[in-house]
Amino acid sequence: MMLRQGGGGGFLEEALIVGGLLLVQCILAGYVVFVGHLLGLGADPLAVIVVYGAALAAFFLPFAVALERKKWPSRIPGTLMAQLVIIALGGTTAYQELMLLGIKKTTPAIASAMPNLSPGMIFIIAACCRLERFDKACRYTQAKILGTLVCLVGAMAMSFLQSPPSSPASDLQAPLTTISELSVSSYYDWILGCSFLVVAVIILSINMVLQAVTLISFPAPLTMCTITSAMGAVFTLILQVVLEGKIDIGSPRIDATLIAGIVLLGGVFAGSCIVFQTWCLAKKGPLFVSVFGPMQTVFSGILSAALFGQTVSLGSSTGIVLMFTGLYIVLWAKNNELPGDQVEHGADAEKALLS
Repeated sequence: MMLRQGGGGGFLEEALIVGGLLLVQCILAGYVVFVGHLLGLGADPLAVIVVYGAALAAFFLPFAVALERKKWPSRIPGTLMAQLVIIALGGTTAYQELMLLGIKKTTPAIASAMPNLSPGMIFIIAACCRLERFDKACRYTQAKILGTLVCLVGAMAMSFLQSPPSSPASDLQAPLTTISELSVSSYYDWILGCSFLVVAVIILSINMVLQAVTLISFPAPLTMCTITSAMGAVFTLILQVVLEGKIDIGSPRIDATLIAGIVLLGGVFAGSCIVFQTWCLAKKGPLFVSVFGPMQTVFSGILSAALFGQTVSLGSSTGIVLMFTGLYIVLWAKNNELPGDQVEHGADAEKALLS
């Protein structure tokens, strides 16, 4: 983790990687906060997903053509097509929809913290699918189990220890019974939002395992991201038409400038972040890159508080700290376990997750 004390060129590269990864988390946090603001203005989550998926696919397409065209198969097997469809439905439509609903009912900071459950979830899924050996006597397996449990306890604390938000103006004008009803409703919405986020993380973890397995036979990650983002946008558009009978952004308050913000932040900036993280992954490995993940939660909390006055209660802050602790326990175990403790496909699955 430390910067190397070698030549100036090596030091500058290390500084670029560290500073860049911090900037990546800040940009991603900004996008989450921006989406939370859009949802507060009445944006339809399905419409946001359509714009985001289309923008991301358009951003990745030139990179996929330039860098991975030689890796494209002459024909697409039915198994590969089925995997891409499932990844698109899970990773774009289902995951994004649940995340946006979770953001709408909680806060961007909470939504940014929940994905830190993924390393523990991926370990459970990989072990259940026999993609990774599960040895109860191994101290690193025990550490990963402990880290996963700590993450889950943190998620529960973050969900149940948050005080329902209240408005001082409402407190002065509304009867006591109405205030109580509003508090109960707010608390119910908070728990529902956290439940959406947990289910989204479970879907993300399953999706990451499937992506890792798919990349073994189709080693073109940029192409896969392009295809699945485009397919996910189309699937989500069809879902919106089926459920709502029309294609609509959701609110007249969402103008062309805000839609351009989704394209810019969600497509160009977020896409650039993914490309940079992929480069850092090749340089430093998945563990180093994943260590910076919790900074997104910190930046989201700061931006939410500064721009919109949203705060996180002490109970939820405790839950976030527990999640970070569990995450680093899992990462420590992954970093120290022997190569023989992993099955080849399991290692690929966790590498895909941590990236």
